[in-house]
Amino acid sequence: MLSVFMLHMGNMGIAWSAETESPIREKTDPVDSPLGVIDPQLLPVGYSGKERLVYDVSWTGGIKIGELHLEINDLPEIEEGYEIRATVTTKNGAVNLIYPIEDLHITKVRGIQKLPYHYEVWQKEGYNYRAHRVIEYDQEKGYIRYTKNEKLKDVYQIDGETNNEFSAFFNSRLMPFDIGSRFVVPTFADKRREKVVVHAVKQKKFDKTLLGPVTTMEIMPIMTFKGLYEKKGDTVIWYTNDECRVPVRINSKIVIGSLTADLAAYDNPACKRYPAVKK
Repeated sequence: MLSVFMLHMGNMGIAWSAETESPIREKTDPVDSPLGVIDPQLLPVGYSGKERLVYDVSWTGGIKIGELHLEINDLPEIEEGYEIRATVTTKNGAVNLIYPIEDLHITKVRGIQKLPYHYEVWQKEGYNYRAHRVIEYDQEKGYIRYTKNEKLKDVYQIDGETNNEFSAFFNSRLMPFDIGSRFVVPTFADKRREKVVVHAVKQKKFDKTLLGPVTTMEIMPIMTFKGLYEKKGDTVIWYTNDECRVPVRINSKIVIGSLTADLAAYDNPACKRYPAVKK
């Protein structure tokens, strides 16, 4: 449950809230929405190669069940290449004795639009489950190769470039959006490429966050696939409405209750607006 919540977070990865009215979901036709493109002016902060974020993840009622650690690292050997590293752990959560989780997800991206070419995950869940998965993306030829525990499982043909759930989460925050606008972020999940429509819903002020009082943009992706986790409702993410686009909160309904990730530590030397806050 926690391992796939991510961010994204994941499918955009990503986090979003059930506060949003249902009419949003009615406006999801990707044909009517432009393709989301990263704003070059936001790249120096969003892909500084030194960003670190930590989230406390809590279940309905405020029960902390674990932590999500995210970071973006430079890949000096790859032109315009970066590594998105996500660690999900229950070590400091209430469920660790019952069902410990220690998952590591690494997505490698490159190019102007920071699209994935390699995704790898090591799963350690419960006391017995262990898995190693590798997904390789050939964006030019349009195919994806999936390996599990060192055995080739499948090769998928796709029509057009695609994100995975982690690159979609980080890239979507760097795309221009105005209140009421929407854009498409193609994302590979559930064995297919989906045109995820992302809505810029409204501004919202938070009086208390790790960064202090902030004005955020409430972003909601409409995901028609299960993706990393079995969710029940919509996901919402709140980015600071400034050049740093810091995700301060992520919320998603799941089969039982909801999960909320609140920013608990932040460090990005390229973001001059907010000083580093260690956990």
